[in-house]
Amino acid sequence: MKRKPVVNIGVQRFDKLRKQGAFYIDKTDFIREWWETGSDVTLITRPRRFGKTLNMSMLECFFSKKYEGRADLFEGLSIFGHDSDRVKYRNLQGKFPVIFLTFANVKADGYAEMESKITEVIADLYNANDYLLDGNCLNANEKAYYESIKIGMPGSTAAGAVHQMACFMQHYYQENVIIILDEYDTPMQDAWLFGYWDKAVRFFSSFFNATFKTNPYLERGIITGITRIARESIFTGMNNLDVITTTSDEYATAFGFTENEVFDALDEMGLENEKKEVKKWYDGFTFGIHTDIYNPWSISSFIRKNGKYENYWADTSSNGLVNALMQTGVPGIKQTMESLLQGKSFETELDERIVFEQLDGSANAVWSLLLATGYLKVLDLKYVGERKRKVYTLTLTNMEAESIFENMVKGWFGGSTEAYYNEFINALLNDNVRKMNTFMNKVALNTFSSFDSGNKPSDQTEPERFYHGFVVGMVVNMADTYLVRSNRESGYGRYDVMLEPIDKCGKAFIFEFKVLDSDEDEETLEDTLAAAHRQIAEKKYEAELVSHGFAPEKIRKYGFAFRGKECLIG
Repeated sequence: MKRKPVVNIGVQRFDKLRKQGAFYIDKTDFIREWWETGSDVTLITRPRRFGKTLNMSMLECFFSKKYEGRADLFEGLSIFGHDSDRVKYRNLQGKFPVIFLTFANVKADGYAEMESKITEVIADLYNANDYLLDGNCLNANEKAYYESIKIGMPGSTAAGAVHQMACFMQHYYQENVIIILDEYDTPMQDAWLFGYWDKAVRFFSSFFNATFKTNPYLERGIITGITRIARESIFTGMNNLDVITTTSDEYATAFGFTENEVFDALDEMGLENEKKEVKKWYDGFTFGIHTDIYNPWSISSFIRKNGKYENYWADTSSNGLVNALMQTGVPGIKQTMESLLQGKSFETELDERIVFEQLDGSANAVWSLLLATGYLKVLDLKYVGERKRKVYTLTLTNMEAESIFENMVKGWFGGSTEAYYNEFINALLNDNVRKMNTFMNKVALNTFSSFDSGNKPSDQTEPERFYHGFVVGMVVNMADTYLVRSNRESGYGRYDVMLEPIDKCGKAFIFEFKVLDSDEDEETLEDTLAAAHRQIAEKKYEAELVSHGFAPEKIRKYGFAFRGKECLIG
């Protein structure tokens, strides 16, 4: 009986997987596809856990001088399986010096820490290649420079150090260098989250220019990440950059598993009866024109656990950036999220260039980010008008993505405050205004301090937007029994939140949020609460519910008055 290969979760070294004979789905056609394009520098964006690092390790094992004579690692794989190309690619194996860097662990809550971690990555590169110091390859000045590359070096030195290493390696091997940079955008996301974006941009603009643009020692470059950060931010002037995103057709099956690959693996592992359910849980990613792409991490984990269904992908990241955007985004974003969690789709234009400076205020920028990170997928693309504007139809990718968003909403309350949340909902449904106030104030006291929007470049978010999003986050989990809507027209205005029971015999709710405004002659939270109720009455927000058959006595109207961490509900 044929022995099943071991599934090694988390191993990202191609040579180690091949030596172990572990579970591996052949992606070596990517080597050919990338090489044949002839692009000087390629940027490929894919969601997390889609095999980016393993594929970059595969490129290193194939091209690097360090692996010269190790064609055995690729025996039986497709890169050597095409008769017309077999000799060509055997001759390419192990031919070039390769620099392989990853910024996956460059996570920092301040610029100094980020710079220090970058210098650590570069110092490791120099230490791993200190054979270059032997002999006469480097002159005395170059050796002195080499010795100066260490952890804590100035950022200006670090920005040009990879360029200089390429120079040294080119002189040593008499071949230009392939430079691989994995997870390039990890530090950029933290830079935005923790408020040192501008400083980070200055460093990385210099780094990318020296490493990939003005580098005469570069044979080819390849960069991977989750997001396509706008060229104007860190790739200024890089006209040699070939950008491949999730909507591109190139390399569409090189990252992630196709349905045929998944089903063949299930057959091999004795899980052939699980195909239908596996498709429902883990299918749904779309890259370019290719649909039915599966997350490799989820499939490998599912096989390793012998067919146990779990949200494997949801546990692989803190989702800090997405979480922050959902908490502080404009109300329209939360309204769309309500529809998505109910299994619906929506149409939008996208600009796949992530402009971090726009994330706070641009819904389209947020949707672009969520598409890039894999939470949303494209159902349809149509071209509108004479200018052929691209309008995408988007929806949540699969059951895992839906679960992530539901868990993030719960996570906003964190730890012991989840109990407050449950009691708040119970008090709401039982018309217990006193308990609603007690529990909301406990939640506000324990939670609001962690939502410091001033840490990000854009700190002009209106207080009402923040409180609106907070309460919507609390009630969105009622979607099984209520239609949760926000910021929609009814009567003569737009209500903040409306809860319409699916069971027409239940109670309906209207919420209006107000932050105490001294400019409006409001001195107390009671004044602000009264202003909220006047607005509900004057704008006739109940009109929508009345038109749906709800009697006035079934409609509850609540004002939420806030001042800092104080709340008054009535």
